[in-house]
Amino acid sequence: MDIRAALKEQFHAGLAMLLECVELCSDELWLSGQAQREVWRIAFHAAFFTQYGFGQSETDYLPWPDRPVGKHEEMWLEPAYVEPYELAENAEPFSRAEGLAYVRFVDGMVDDSIDNMDFERDSGFQGYASMRKLSNVLMNLRHLQGHVGQLSELLIAEGIETTWVGKGSMKEWKQWESDN
Repeated sequence: MDIRAALKEQFHAGLAMLLECVELCSDELWLSGQAQREVWRIAFHAAFFTQYGFGQSETDYLPWPDRPVGKHEEMWLEPAYVEPYELAENAEPFSRAEGLAYVRFVDGMVDDSIDNMDFERDSGFQGYASMRKLSNVLMNLRHLQGHVGQLSELLIAEGIETTWVGKGSMKEWKQWESDN
């Protein structure tokens, strides 16, 4: 199997699981959590850095075009310096609807991003200069899945079960399960 096809399947799966976590989250749970580690921040942090890592380098980053205008502009315009955990403690939360839209946007970037990466170059990111891009992409995938696990555990603690997606989208995975 081609490495690019495998990476696409796994990023789509991870983002499908993140999307489900946001979908299943109650409004109360969405806003809960310790200061600057609220559920909404965890979800946006996971999606934000997945998108950020899809560039060949930091300079390839483009802000989410459908972001709420004027809401946390510093995060979208200075991604290397401000991210969801670093917004002020009293920052206005992103809504679940905004979370769903953003995760869908990031998922829509997967195929083109993976297809256009040069895995032999350096990572293109501060702090990871000696890391090759392929290793950086795998780290990005592990980062996404780590936060999906975190959100899944918070949902399970509330009695809400989440779905494991082995590859591809939720729909593709359910079809694959029924076929196998």
